[in-house]
Amino acid sequence: MRGSLPAQATYAMLQRLFKLKEHETTVRTEVIAGLTTFLTMSYIVFVNPDILSTTGMDRHAVFTATCLAAAIGSLIMALVANYPVGMAPGMGLNAFFAYTVVTAMGYTWQQALGAVFISGCVFVLFSATGIRRWLIAGIPHSLRCSIAAGIGLFLAIIALGNAGIIAADPVTKVRLGDLHEPQVLLAIGGFFVIAVLDALKVRGAILIGILVVTFGSFATGHAQFVGVFSRPPSLAPTFLALDIRGAIHHGFFQVVLVFVLVEMFDATGTLMGITQHAHLSQGSHKQRLGRALFADSIAILAGSLLGTSSTTAYVESASGVQAGGRTGLTALVIALLFLASLVLAPLASAVPTYATAPALLYVAGLMLRELVHVHWDDHTEAVPAALAALVMPFTYSIANGLAFGFISHAVLKLFTGRMRDVHAATWVVALLFLVRYVFFS
Repeated sequence: MRGSLPAQATYAMLQRLFKLKEHETTVRTEVIAGLTTFLTMSYIVFVNPDILSTTGMDRHAVFTATCLAAAIGSLIMALVANYPVGMAPGMGLNAFFAYTVVTAMGYTWQQALGAVFISGCVFVLFSATGIRRWLIAGIPHSLRCSIAAGIGLFLAIIALGNAGIIAADPVTKVRLGDLHEPQVLLAIGGFFVIAVLDALKVRGAILIGILVVTFGSFATGHAQFVGVFSRPPSLAPTFLALDIRGAIHHGFFQVVLVFVLVEMFDATGTLMGITQHAHLSQGSHKQRLGRALFADSIAILAGSLLGTSSTTAYVESASGVQAGGRTGLTALVIALLFLASLVLAPLASAVPTYATAPALLYVAGLMLRELVHVHWDDHTEAVPAALAALVMPFTYSIANGLAFGFISHAVLKLFTGRMRDVHAATWVVALLFLVRYVFFS
């Protein structure tokens, strides 16, 4: 590489730190991969504050916490695991935090942050002792796939409501909203912008869709433009505001269990899938994956201290891998771009709820494709999978869906003489949920 001595020194340092030659990649390729992944996952800086602010959390502080949690998580992944994986507060986990834990179960948002912190501590323990791998290995494949789809359905019903496409009805429970409302039309238009651009392989399609609806709202007078750049908002309203003691004394058993399970499926599945796609499953893969799981656990703790829901590995990182990302330099670039996003606070605060709804709905649709991997020809696999996916949106609770899925799976296997087919981890989780509903509901 030609250039000044400082540039050459920096290049040499990156080569040594991230082992670029060993992974047959270059600084240029890794930077492009990092930018690609950032564009596909940066919608979270708009969506996460919109969701968590429904709990009473300060929207501006959540924006700052989201950017910082994503930056810290991605940086840890870069330096500890040397994986090309971006981290940020997870979709589905933020909805569970806001709409189930706070809205439905009556936690304060401070107590919910306390529960996230406790789940992070459990994750650190599980990752360090190997329990996390044991649990993942023991969860039935069909149930694991249906959980992802169920979370997608849960996001979908939230998105459709936020967009005004559906509305409550005293007789039929739900009905079609008023499709003549400008906000509804803008949301529908935003969804098609995202879907078309993503089908055309345009990077950042979800982000573009959010911005199109937002600027359309400015143009029609349904939202007020207050600028794009400013100093980062204060983190004070959410920083270290978690209430661990309150979480422990407020039915924390079920909440922490669900946080741990969903975080485990989400992060572990994403990490394994991306490393397989990046051909990183050879050599020291097991050791690096262990480090990545540990980095993911630490990121959860950091996010709860900053003031946001669980931070996790993003499946959108696959776009960066597709662009050639193979090392932690990709994740380092993602971290730096999230830090740069801190100056976009005015734009983030002006994004209306119906502008983020199309993003939620599109992500929900993508999550439903996991249903094709369910073993539909085996009723003892298919019925629990279907129950898990259906109960989540219809009871407005990811926790209930998990409980129905695990308990029904254990019961059907037991009474059809296939008890030995059930891994010990599944029995443990099913029993925990059963105890919770029998004695603590």
